[in-house]
Amino acid sequence: MSISKSRRGNGHPPRPVKQDSGGVYHLPPTVTQASLLQNGSDRRFRVLINDLLTIAARMEVVREHLGRRLGVSAAQYSILVAIAHLQDERGVSVGTLAQAMHVSSAFIASETGKMARLGFVHKRANPQDRRGVLLSLAAAGRLKIDRIAAELQALNDLFFGALDAKAFAALCASATLLVEGSKAAMQYLAAVEHEPQTALDAAG
Repeated sequence: MSISKSRRGNGHPPRPVKQDSGGVYHLPPTVTQASLLQNGSDRRFRVLINDLLTIAARMEVVREHLGRRLGVSAAQYSILVAIAHLQDERGVSVGTLAQAMHVSSAFIASETGKMARLGFVHKRANPQDRRGVLLSLAAAGRLKIDRIAAELQALNDLFFGALDAKAFAALCASATLLVEGSKAAMQYLAAVEHEPQTALDAAG
């Protein structure tokens, strides 16, 4: 006998649906760790989440703008700047760049391949590991970044200029911890989304 048949054939009239009383809904705390609560409330945590989402959205707007100025995507703009920061006389490896940007090596290889075809990036074999690739800015890539340098400085000063040295150091340390925490959250999501359905889900 199926679950649906047993529910319909029990001889009892269906229970009336409980109406919404219209009272105040109290959201359960969205965190449980004591350090994230203030007097048992997660209100300050929720403000932080909203602030972080706003910051992330605005940073993406800035990144897209600067990418358009260079004639590349927002992600490609970030890769160009990261290469400029991390390359030395030899260049920077795909793996090192991917680790610094918290993305996959495959993504870096794909995007730098596109920019190499545009003439913005040099790719050459790593003499210490012939299977690896070293990345560096080509002359055209350096010229493009030089052209937006003043605007990049102005935008970053406006975005982060309210921080004094102590607040900036604290933000850097906190951001590093959040990157690690977000990595653990992504691993949790990946595990949950690949869990097999329960027997009840399968029966339904």
